[in-house]
Amino acid sequence: MTGRRSETRLVDARLHLLSRQVLDVDGEPVSTVDDLELAGPDGGEVVAGQEVHVAAILGGPVLATRLFGGKVPRSRMTSIAWDDVGHLGTAIELTVSSDALDADWVEHWVRERLIARIPGGRHDPEAGA
Repeated sequence: MTGRRSETRLVDARLHLLSRQVLDVDGEPVSTVDDLELAGPDGGEVVAGQEVHVAAILGGPVLATRLFGGKVPRSRMTSIAWDDVGHLGTAIELTVSSDALDADWVEHWVRERLIARIPGGRHDPEAGA
């Protein structure tokens, strides 16, 4: 994991991190891991031959680029600090609530701008019955 924690663990990014579901402290889905932001041992640039650690988990709208090629601009990716990761398992569990993150802004935007305009889209159908 990271050298800043008392426990250091070597992980294979493709096997243990990429495309994993990210859950907040309440077990609610936040995002999936689409990319990683790496940092050198002092938190700076990555230099060949030096140890690196994960600085942040990146997620974003990557489906189109996976289908058609290209790369999502870094400005469109959302970032979750590695310090917020609590456990690596079948999912990546965070130590913070999703409300404290900006990672689900797309979901909030769709809910506010599209779903809310559909008749009945502003309330839970179970609550109204």
